[in-house]
Amino acid sequence: MITREKAGELAGKALEARRYSYHPYSGFAVGAALLTREGEIYTGCNIENAAFTPTNCAERTAFFKAVSEGERDFTAIAVAGGAEDAALPLEDCPPCGVCLQVMMEFCDPASFEVILVRSEDDYNSLTLAELLPKGFGPGNVREE
Repeated sequence: MITREKAGELAGKALEARRYSYHPYSGFAVGAALLTREGEIYTGCNIENAAFTPTNCAERTAFFKAVSEGERDFTAIAVAGGAEDAALPLEDCPPCGVCLQVMMEFCDPASFEVILVRSEDDYNSLTLAELLPKGFGPGNVREE
């Protein structure tokens, strides 16, 4: 588990990334901050599209940025989301199923932390295994 200080830092970065969200259709802004094992932080925001299917979630944006730069080892992600007219997220904003599936590809479900951010000091931390208890990952398609 990461330290409370690091979780607070990730929460702040997720809230900051949320400001860049492009969400003209849903009115729902999401930011994410992904922590690598080496301590690097990659941020992302949700990016909507009029055709809906090409829309990309904040969590996947952060993962794809990190993976495209060679990162493969992650320890935690903070996710902050809520209606655009709210000053801060009021309740937990868990990742969607597609984002959880991307996390399963790159993370150890038992130790990867998903931090659901309401503010820099108010958040809930769960493991990927708690959010996706019967997840399908690389081990299901090849022997490890």
